Amino acid sequence: MRLYAIFFLLLVQCAFAQQASFNNYKTPDERKWTDSIYNSLSFEERVGQLFMVAAYSNKDAAHVQEVDKLVRDYKVGGLIFFQGGPVRQAKLTNRYQAVAKTPMFIGIDGEWGLSMRLDSTYRYPWNMTLGAIQDLHLIETMGEQMAMQSKRMGIQFNFAPVLDVNVNPKNPIIGNRSFGEDKVNVTERALALMKGLQSQGVYATGKHFPGHGDTATDSHYSLPYLPFTTQRLEDLEFYPYKRLFNEGLASIMVAHLNVPSIEPTENYPTSLSYNVVTNIVKGEMGYDGLIFTDALNMKGASNYMQPGEIDLEAFLAGNDVLLFAENVPVAIEKFKEAYAQNVLTEERLAYSVKKILAYKYRAGLNKYKSIDLTHLYSDLNEYIYDDLNYKLYENAVTVIKNDNTVLPIRSLVNEKIAYIKMGDADNTDFVEKLQSYADVTVLEEQTLPLYKEKLKDFTKVIIGFHKADGAWKNHNFTDAELEWISAIAKVKPVILAAFVKPYALMQIKDFTNIKSVVLAYQNNAIASTVAAEVIFGAIGSKGKLPVSINNSFTVNTGIETETTGRLAFTTPGNAGMDAAKLTQIDLLAQKAIDGKMTPGMQVLVARNGKVVYQKSFGYHTYEKETPVTNSDIYDVASLTKVLSTLPHVMQMYEHGKLKMDTKLGSMLSEFKNTDKKDIILKDMLLHQARFQPWMPFYVATLDSTQHPSEKYYRDHYEPEFPLQVAEMLYLRKDYPDTIVKRIADSKLLPKKQYRYSDFTFILLKEYLERVKGKPLDVLSDEEFYKPLGAAHTTYNPLRKWDMSIIPPTEIDNYFRYQVIQGYVHDMAAAMEDGVAGHAGLFSNSMDVAKIMQMYLNGGEYGGHRFFTQQTFDTFNTCYGCEDGNRRGLGLDKPQIENPGPTCDCVSKSSFGHTGFTGTMAWADPATGVVYVFLSNRTYPEATENKLSKENIREDIQKVIQESIIQN
Repeated sequence: MRLYAIFFLLLVQCAFAQQASFNNYKTPDERKWTDSIYNSLSFEERVGQLFMVAAYSNKDAAHVQEVDKLVRDYKVGGLIFFQGGPVRQAKLTNRYQAVAKTPMFIGIDGEWGLSMRLDSTYRYPWNMTLGAIQDLHLIETMGEQMAMQSKRMGIQFNFAPVLDVNVNPKNPIIGNRSFGEDKVNVTERALALMKGLQSQGVYATGKHFPGHGDTATDSHYSLPYLPFTTQRLEDLEFYPYKRLFNEGLASIMVAHLNVPSIEPTENYPTSLSYNVVTNIVKGEMGYDGLIFTDALNMKGASNYMQPGEIDLEAFLAGNDVLLFAENVPVAIEKFKEAYAQNVLTEERLAYSVKKILAYKYRAGLNKYKSIDLTHLYSDLNEYIYDDLNYKLYENAVTVIKNDNTVLPIRSLVNEKIAYIKMGDADNTDFVEKLQSYADVTVLEEQTLPLYKEKLKDFTKVIIGFHKADGAWKNHNFTDAELEWISAIAKVKPVILAAFVKPYALMQIKDFTNIKSVVLAYQNNAIASTVAAEVIFGAIGSKGKLPVSINNSFTVNTGIETETTGRLAFTTPGNAGMDAAKLTQIDLLAQKAIDGKMTPGMQVLVARNGKVVYQKSFGYHTYEKETPVTNSDIYDVASLTKVLSTLPHVMQMYEHGKLKMDTKLGSMLSEFKNTDKKDIILKDMLLHQARFQPWMPFYVATLDSTQHPSEKYYRDHYEPEFPLQVAEMLYLRKDYPDTIVKRIADSKLLPKKQYRYSDFTFILLKEYLERVKGKPLDVLSDEEFYKPLGAAHTTYNPLRKWDMSIIPPTEIDNYFRYQVIQGYVHDMAAAMEDGVAGHAGLFSNSMDVAKIMQMYLNGGEYGGHRFFTQQTFDTFNTCYGCEDGNRRGLGLDKPQIENPGPTCDCVSKSSFGHTGFTGTMAWADPATGVVYVFLSNRTYPEATENKLSKENIREDIQKVIQESIIQN
C-alpha cells in the first residue's frame, strides 16, 4: 500500500512539477558549454549528475573501488567527502575526477573549516563562538580563508553557513553549530561567512531549511517534529534565508523535519515536500539557487521510504542535488521507471541538470585541473590563518558578570590567587598562561572541606571549567562541581572561567556570590590564552552572549573590560612580523644544542607589548633527562644588574636620593678614606670608574688543597656560618664585609676608560640595603617583582621552587666541587648568601620580558608606574660614545661601530644586557621589540664559550629584526 500511495502522490505532484527550462546563465559561453555537455549525456548519465555520493579518505580499498564504480559506471555528479586526511583526499579526488566523464562537484561539511572532516587541516572556532564576535569583518575574512583552503583541495561546495536559529538549548545536533538564538545576529554572521566564501569562488550552502534550531531531536536518528505556525516560521526560521537569498546565496540544504504547518502529510520530511521545496522556497521566496537535500541516508528521511524511492521523491519535490544517496543504481532505475510513466519529464530533469552544469562552469570545472600535491599541507596551514584565529578568539571571549570590577585583576602586590580545575578535560594551557601573569597556586583536593581549609589564605579563586573541545560533547557540570562552586563562592571571591558552550552555565541556578564569569566557549590553547589575558587585563573583553543563559544573562549580554598594559600574546603576523622568518630561530637553537654550545634554552620575542614567540629547546643537561619548559628558571647571571639593582638606582635618582655626581665615599663609609672616595655614580654606572674588572674572592677561602677551608666553611648551618654557597657548604657570616673591604683596598686602573666590572653593582647592593634597611632580594620582590607579576624571578630559588625546574649551571671542580643547581653560579654572589647586585637572580623568559617591557614603556607596566620616562631616558643614554664607551647608565648598548653585544641591526636607542651563563635581554624602542635568551651554556663547564664565539644570540636577534615587515 505504501508504494501505491507514493506513486499516487507523485502523479499528483507531477502535474505541478513540470519545470520551465533553465535559463539563468551568466554568459553565452556558460550556456554553450552547459548545452554541449547536457546533449552529450544519455538519460542515465543525466540522472547521475543529480547525485552527490559519500566518499572517505580513511576507508579501505573496497570503499575506493565502490566510489570508482559509481563515478565510472553511473556518472555521479559529485562527491561529498567525510572523514580522512588532506593528502589522501586530494589523491582520491584526482583519481575519481580522472575517470569522471563530466568533472564532478566536490563538497564538504566545513562549518569551522576543513578540520570538521579532515585531520591536519586548520580549525576555526565553532559558530557559537563566532556568535559572540561583534566585528563581522573577521568572520568574513574567515570565510575567505576557508574558501582558499577549499579551493586548494579541489572543493567547490562548503556546506556552510548554518542558518539555524538555535532557540532550543536542548538541541542535540545544532547547538555549537549555530551562531546563536537571535535571528538578526545569526543572519549577520552567516551573511559575513557566505560573502567570504563566495568572494573566493567557493559556493556557500545555507542550511538546514526550514530551520533545525528549535528541536530536541537529532534528524540523523529520527524525524524531528516542529509544531510551529507559518507565522512563527516566517518571523524566525525563514528570516536568515530571506536575507541571504537577496544577497546571492549560492545554494541551500533542505532538512528532514516534520513541520505540519507547511507539509500536512503525517510524518513527511520537509526534504521530500513539494510544498516546501517548490511552492515555498522557489515560489514564495523566489529562490533560484541550487537546492540540496540533507543526507538521504539520515533516519529522519530514510526511515520512511526505501532507497531509490526517496531519491525520486526528493527530486520531484524540487531539489536539484540528492546528497548521500544510499543506492544510486536502484535510484537511477526508479528515475527511468518514472520517466517511462511520465511521472518525470525531460523538462524537469533538464532544469536541474543544466543548473548543476552551469554551476560547474562557474566553478571552473569546464577547465578542470587536478590538485597539485606539492606543499599541500603547508598551503592548508599558512601562518596567516593563525593570525585570524587569534583575533577571532580575542573578540569572542565574553565577560557576563563583573561585580566590583574584579576584572581585570590590577594590583598583584597583596593578591594570593588560587586556581581550581573542574571538568574532565585538559587545563594545561590555561594554567600556564595564568602563571605567566602572577603567582597562581593550583589546588587539587578531593573534598570540599579540604578545599575550604586550603583556601583560607587566598584572596581570590579562579575556577576553570574545562570540557573536551568537541561540538557535540557533553558539557555539563557534575552535581558535586555545582555544589563546590556555590560553597567556595560564599567564602572567597570567585572568578569562573568556562571553556564550554554557554548552555552549560544554565546549570548554575544562583550566580549571586560568583564575582565574575568569563566565557571562553572552547577548550583549546588560544581560548585559554585569551581568557587568562582578560583576567589580568592584557586584553579587554569584547564578546556578547550569542544565547541566553537565564533572565539575568540574556542574549547580547557582554561587559567590556579594561586593559592594564600587561604583556599580551598574539601571532607574529598580528604584530607585523613574518612568522616563517621567525622559524629560523628554531634552527639556530638546534644548531646551538647540536654544537654542544648549551644543553637547552628559552627564547622569547615580544613586539609592541605582545609576545609573538616563546619557545623552549633542549634539556637541562646533555644527558637529556629533563626537557626545558617555559616555566623553568635559569640563573640569569649579569642580567641581575638590570633586572634587580638598576631599577632601584633609577628610583632613588628620580626621588633625589642619588645624583649622577654622588660620590662613592658618601655612599659607603668603607670608601671615605680611600682613593675611591671621589668616584661618582655616573662613572660607576658607565663602567669607567677605574675598578678592577674582576677579583676571585673565593680563592682566598680555599685551603692548600684548593678546597673550601674550615676556617671559612662548614658542611651544615651554624649561626656563625649561615651563608649557604652550595649544598652542604656554608660560609662565615662576616665574609661579605670582607668582599667590600677588598674592593676598597684594591688598586684602581691607571686610566679612566671603559672597563667592565662587577664591582659597581656589588657596591650598589650594599648601599641599597643600608639605605633601605632590607636585603636586596626582599626589596626587589616587594618593589618590583610582585607589582610586575614576576613570580618566577627570585634569588635563592630553592627556597621557593623545586630543583626540578632549575637547570644546573656547572659541574664545579675548583670551588664548591659539586653540580651547581639552584645556587648561583657566580662565586662572589654565592659568597653573599646568593643575593648580590651583580648576579644571583633566577628567572624565566616571560618574567625577564616583563621587566624589559617595563623599561620599554618608560618605567610603567601593568598599570603601575615605577619611574618616569624622563628618568629612564637619562639612564638609556650613551654618554661616552665619543670616547669609545658604548654604555648607558647601567644599561648595555650596541657597539658604536662594529657588531656586539648585539647584531649590527638594532637601533642606537636599544638597550639590554648579557650574562655569563649564556643569557641576553634586549629591547629596542625603535621597533618595539623585546628579546630574551636564557640558557645554561656554562654546563658542564664554563671555560669554552662557544655560544658567544658562534654568535648564536646575535644571529637570533638578527632573525628577529629581519622578520619585521616593513610597511
